[in-house]
Amino acid sequence: MILPILLLASEPAIDCANAMTQTDMNVCSYREFQSADRVMNEVWGRAAAAAKTADKQGPGGNFNRLLDAQRKWLAYRDAQCFAENGPREDSGTIWPLQQNGCLRELTEARTKQLRGYVETGN
Repeated sequence: MILPILLLASEPAIDCANAMTQTDMNVCSYREFQSADRVMNEVWGRAAAAAKTADKQGPGGNFNRLLDAQRKWLAYRDAQCFAENGPREDSGTIWPLQQNGCLRELTEARTKQLRGYVETGN
């Protein structure tokens, strides 16, 4: 566990608003994806709780269906971005930027769907 902390401490500060090099843009795009993923996971927790509450009030199965859908969506997201961007060796140094952008966009869209689930219960 010490190694990741040391790596974070040694990571240079990057001004993502003014990223100029491909490496900086790649790092910033990854940070944006990580941020979107954290938000989605937080909203997922609320959606899962809403599904469990609905299960207690009705015939059930809501949580299991939502969990199944989320697992399948994660597989879809990763496969879709790979389909769009192909393997890294085919794209060069811009690949992380493209891949992270795709992952972020789809993750933000899924977050919107999950928020809708929380608001409407389905």
